Amino acid sequence: MAGKTKLELTWIGKDDRPRLEPRILIEEPEFSYHAEARREGDQFDNMLIHGDNLLALKALETDSNVRGRVKCIYIDPPFNTQQAFENYDDGIEHSLWLSLMRERCIILHRLLSEDGSMFVHIDDNELGYIIPVLDEIFGRRNRINVITFKQSSVSGPKAGNKGIVTTNNFIIYYAKNRDKWTPGRVYTAIGRDDRYSKIIKNNESPFFEWQLESLKDEFCREKCVQNWSEAKKKFADKIESRLEEFVLQRAARVVRTARVAPKDVNEDARDALAQSNSVPNRVFCSQREGKEPYYFINGEQLIFYSAKIKTLDGKITTAAPLTNLWDDLLSNNLHAEGGVSFPNGKKPEALIKRCLELATSEGDLVLDSFGGSGSTAAVAHKMKRRWIVVELGEQAVTHIQPRLKRIVAGQDNTGISNAMNWVGGGGYRFFKLAPSLLQKDKWGNLVINKDYNPEMLTEAMCKHFNYIYAPSTEQYWMHGKATENAFIYVTTNSLTFDQLKVLSDEVGEERSLLVCCMAYEAAGDNLTNLTIKKIPRVVLDRCEWGKDDYSLKIAALPLEDEEPDEPEEADAKQNKSKKNKASVAQTSLFDGSEEN
Repeated sequence: MAGKTKLELTWIGKDDRPRLEPRILIEEPEFSYHAEARREGDQFDNMLIHGDNLLALKALETDSNVRGRVKCIYIDPPFNTQQAFENYDDGIEHSLWLSLMRERCIILHRLLSEDGSMFVHIDDNELGYIIPVLDEIFGRRNRINVITFKQSSVSGPKAGNKGIVTTNNFIIYYAKNRDKWTPGRVYTAIGRDDRYSKIIKNNESPFFEWQLESLKDEFCREKCVQNWSEAKKKFADKIESRLEEFVLQRAARVVRTARVAPKDVNEDARDALAQSNSVPNRVFCSQREGKEPYYFINGEQLIFYSAKIKTLDGKITTAAPLTNLWDDLLSNNLHAEGGVSFPNGKKPEALIKRCLELATSEGDLVLDSFGGSGSTAAVAHKMKRRWIVVELGEQAVTHIQPRLKRIVAGQDNTGISNAMNWVGGGGYRFFKLAPSLLQKDKWGNLVINKDYNPEMLTEAMCKHFNYIYAPSTEQYWMHGKATENAFIYVTTNSLTFDQLKVLSDEVGEERSLLVCCMAYEAAGDNLTNLTIKKIPRVVLDRCEWGKDDYSLKIAALPLEDEEPDEPEEADAKQNKSKKNKASVAQTSLFDGSEEN
């Protein structure tokens, strides 16, 4: 019998997989920040990680507090447009781009909780290629939607383009496990529905006495104008907004009628529907258990405008369920959002807010491994979600950290701050990736990095062998554990048999201990509850050593407080920039971009 085949995308180098070193994370307290006052719902265990995002994801994968616990991932990777932008050049050859994306997405999938979701923001250059790659990782049935996001409008230079003008990006939406996935119910504001053209004059009366009148006539009467023509003259271009306000304030009285087939309602409702046909202009009612009653008039159902209104961001508005076309969140005029400058593609905080509304609740963990200017962290923080953001570039320090510091301090009123009634609070810790555990000595041999102290070495060894780093305050040899009865002990000493025998006796028959040391007496191998390994030999072949960057180069970002150049200086810099871009045509980015 022939083996099973599968549908997949192949490319040059697909099977060339990097052997990643599981690095430890080192906090840099001078960049960490916490609010002085604690408020209800504050989150303090947030992480901003400065370093290569593939190595950072590998570090998180070996963290039991993160792996399988992330509720939502939003990433906005470089689009591979083959164009040089001001902040980076992302013209990566397609096969390389796919390989780099695949490696990251494999780990991201492992980090998600079983009921988690992932959003990948992309444009049409690689859309048709990344979908089968993600289908292979997540499973095709777990692809929820491909969302069209209107990124810009047809204006300015775009208006002069020949052919079709591109205004849209796409967001590919996956669930880790569709069977356990429960999305939030999200609505969007829409204009007034003018099909609702009637209003109940006397809704305080019993339903069978209700009288319907033209909505516009009632509006004119209340506004003390003679008729609709006079109303349009009086309110001019504000007439629609005034009518919409009038409708929203009286939504329980504003109605329309709709045809309904007897087969579409229950037996009691069919009787009421039939009676409404026989008695003109009289309302009949059919009660429903746990639901609003049916109302019928003249053989049609009476539908109330109140079913169409929602409170969105504190404002009562006409709303409809969210669709897969998001054309109400334009990205223009966002230069001041967050107080950081990131030209050519900063994503609106409202966009990420919508993704998190679909996929998370307060307290859930959110991850973005392409930090960019920090929009995901900003939104998650204001929405009282926990977050982890990774950024390779210097904007981790120049853009994201000061942006988040202002948010924690309650000094940011941009983006979604007003919608969330944000006043500050919480905090975050700033981490960097540790250097490689092993480095070559002057003879070319791999030895333990001199920058590693005993605690760092112990934590690193725990990561390599999938132990939870948890040093005991009672037992000197309990540095971490894999299960309730399996432990690890790391030391830079050489151990004699007598020392190993003492260890074995303390561990006991019901427990096991992995001992990592520089050297030991061979007789120790006979102690059945100990497994003894020499370092660094035990890890020499486990991964690639000394590789700190699995991306391509990133250009410097403009600082928020940079003063504009004089015209002549600006021209000179522009010409120099063009020459530089031409000389690095083969150098591109694959890290640190939320923005495109």
